[in-house]
Amino acid sequence: MTESAPPSGGSAVAEEPRRARPRRGSLRRRPVREALTAYGLVAPALFGVFAFLLLPVLVLVPLSFADWDLLHPLEWVGTANWSAALANPDVWKSFGVTMLFVLMVLPLQVGLGLWLATLLVRNLPGSAVFRTLLVLPWVSAPVVLGVVWRWLLDYDGVVNQLLGEHIGWLTDARFALPVVAFVQAWTQIGYVSLFFMAGLTSIPDATVEAARIDGASDRQIFWRIKLPLLRPTMFFVTVTGMIAAFQAFDLVYTLSPNGGPQGTTDLIAARIYSQAIPFSNLGQAAVLAIMLFVLLVAVALVQNAYFSRRTTYER
Repeated sequence: MTESAPPSGGSAVAEEPRRARPRRGSLRRRPVREALTAYGLVAPALFGVFAFLLLPVLVLVPLSFADWDLLHPLEWVGTANWSAALANPDVWKSFGVTMLFVLMVLPLQVGLGLWLATLLVRNLPGSAVFRTLLVLPWVSAPVVLGVVWRWLLDYDGVVNQLLGEHIGWLTDARFALPVVAFVQAWTQIGYVSLFFMAGLTSIPDATVEAARIDGASDRQIFWRIKLPLLRPTMFFVTVTGMIAAFQAFDLVYTLSPNGGPQGTTDLIAARIYSQAIPFSNLGQAAVLAIMLFVLLVAVALVQNAYFSRRTTYER
């Protein structure tokens, strides 16, 4: 008995049903719907950014040309606020103190953060507990930390009792700014260490092992391989640390209020506050805030130009 052959033009394998093609109109409307959905999800966060970040910056510009104390009607004074601020030597001294403060804080917190990160990635005994303790200063309220450190560094405080000396850490013009800078850096070390730990753990083990097989020592591996690969992380922590140091206020004001001894801790953020609240001069405060904003943008652009030529990102 012979088997019947399939009909001519047919196939032994059943044909798969054809998928319905979407209409052109639905393809065009899909990206629009997805974009609207995405913007709807991020709308609460965007509202917060606009209301509490962008809007105050936009308000500063017209406010810098006005005289307003929050109680009386606003009065336009032209460029009088700018002329007074630019001609005030105390303003330039405050910017100088702030720059010196940043130069003290930034290398200290980046250097110590990187050193602690290299120790923590080794998973030494007690590393988990130490990581938790390291992050506590960063997540704590700056005012609370300032009160605690002020109690420790008081003339009759714990530090002087341990040293057996009576040193005015916060009242002596020689020590006030370095001490305040140290406390500010101490609060940020845990934050910096977390990012450096993430950067160190992302370095491929094969790269390190290849260098070790070629005879590279641990020091050479760190300086020639790990540190160059950490440049994206270095750029991030440097920029964010610089911005935080320039804007430092609550911790510094709690430790050394009213500019400290002989104005040695008169940071620009504290001067902006004193102009806006105690003196009720919002026009002058707006001018100083704009000057600080321009300085931050300029320094960030310089850092970006420096790191962009020396940083390679993996693709």
